[in-house]
Amino acid sequence: MTLTLRTLTADDLPAFQRVFDAAFLLDTQEDRLERWRDVFEPERHHAVFDGDEMIGGGGVQSREMTVPGAGPVPIAAVTSVGVKPGHRRRGVLTRLMRAQLHGLHEEGREAVAALWASEAGIYPRFGYGFAAQFARLAVPRGAAFHPGVSLGGERVREVSRDEAMPAMKAVYESLRPTRTGWLNRSDAHWGHHLADEERDRGGLTAYRYVLHPDGYAVYRIKGDWQERGPRSELHLREIAARTDEAYAALYRYVLDLDMVGEVQFFTASDDPVVHLLADARLALRSMQDSLWVRLVDVDRALVQRRYGSDVDAVLEVHDDFCPWNGGRWRFTVKDGTATVQRVDDDPDVVLDVQALGAAYLGGTKLTVLARAQRVREVTEGVLRTLSHAFSGDRDPHCSELF
Repeated sequence: MTLTLRTLTADDLPAFQRVFDAAFLLDTQEDRLERWRDVFEPERHHAVFDGDEMIGGGGVQSREMTVPGAGPVPIAAVTSVGVKPGHRRRGVLTRLMRAQLHGLHEEGREAVAALWASEAGIYPRFGYGFAAQFARLAVPRGAAFHPGVSLGGERVREVSRDEAMPAMKAVYESLRPTRTGWLNRSDAHWGHHLADEERDRGGLTAYRYVLHPDGYAVYRIKGDWQERGPRSELHLREIAARTDEAYAALYRYVLDLDMVGEVQFFTASDDPVVHLLADARLALRSMQDSLWVRLVDVDRALVQRRYGSDVDAVLEVHDDFCPWNGGRWRFTVKDGTATVQRVDDDPDVVLDVQALGAAYLGGTKLTVLARAQRVREVTEGVLRTLSHAFSGDRDPHCSELF
C-alpha cells in the first residue's frame, strides 16, 4: 500500500502517543495524554500512514536555546520521533525527517534544530552533529573539598515543591541567558522536567527540593540498607546556582546527607565539582552524548551566535539532505559578530553540515573533527583560527530531555 504523510491535528494525539510508545517498546498509558497535550503542537508534527494506520511520527517543540555569547535564540526542539515495529526499513524515518527539515527551511522560523538521540547512529545521516555531552558522575558521601573552598554563610534548607518552584524558576531564568544549551521552560515544561507521579520515579522516592538564597538542588533517593548500615543512592536531578559559593554549598549539602552512600548525577561535562574535591579521583565519570544539532539554514544559523576571535575564511559546505546549504560561504567574524555570504572563491576549509552542527555550541572542536577526517583544511593555518573562534568558555549542557 502507498504510504502517505500529513500534518497532525489535536485529535491525532492518542494515535500519535500509541506510535511513540510502540516505537520505544513502552506500555501505553492513556491517562498520560493530558500531560503530553500541554506541550503538544500538532501543527508542527508529521506522521506517516500506511492506509489508515499511523506507523511513524515526529514533531517539533517551539523552544529557545542559549547559544554562545548571544543568549537565547529560537530552536526547533525535535521530539517524539519513532516508527512502529514491523514498519521499519521502509523509508518512513527519512520521509519524516525530510518533511520536517524542508518545512523548517520553508517556514523560515528556526535556523537550528536540536534533539536527543535514542541511538547515536540514526541522525548523522540527516545532518545532525554530536554537539554536547554529559557526565555520569558518582561521588561517595562525605567526599571532602580541597582547603580554601568557601561555602558562604547562607543557610541551605529543604522545602516543599510548592515553596521551591517560584525560587527555582527565578534562579533558572537569571542563569539561562548565559548557559549554553539551556532551554526556556514554560510551566508545562517545568512540569514535564520534574514529573513526579509514581510511574515517573523508577523505584526511587519523590523529589526533594533544596533551596539556597542563590540556588537550588533537586534529588531523589534509592534506598539501600546493607549489613553495615544504610548506603542509599542520592540521584541528583539538577543543581543551579548564581554564585560559585552557592554551588559549592549545595553540593556540600547533598554530599553530607546521612544514610547516603553515593551521590549520582547526570551533569555537565565540565562540572567543577571534580576540582572542588580534595581527591579528584573520588569523582567517577563516564561520558555520553546529549544534544545533537542540525543547522537548518547555514547562513542564518552562523550569524545567531557570537565567536571568540576574528576570522575570515571560505567554507565549502556539503549537505545532501538539505541542498540549499551546499556550496561555498565566506564566513567573517569581527569583534564576535559574524557575517555569511555565498561566494565562488576557492575554499579554505571543506566540511559537511554535520561538522558545523557539532561545533555550533562550542563543545566540539573543529580541529578534533579534522583529526577524525570530518573536516579538511585547504589553506594552512585557517582551521586552527576557525576552531578557536567557535570554541566556548563553558561546555554546552542541556539538563532537560525533550
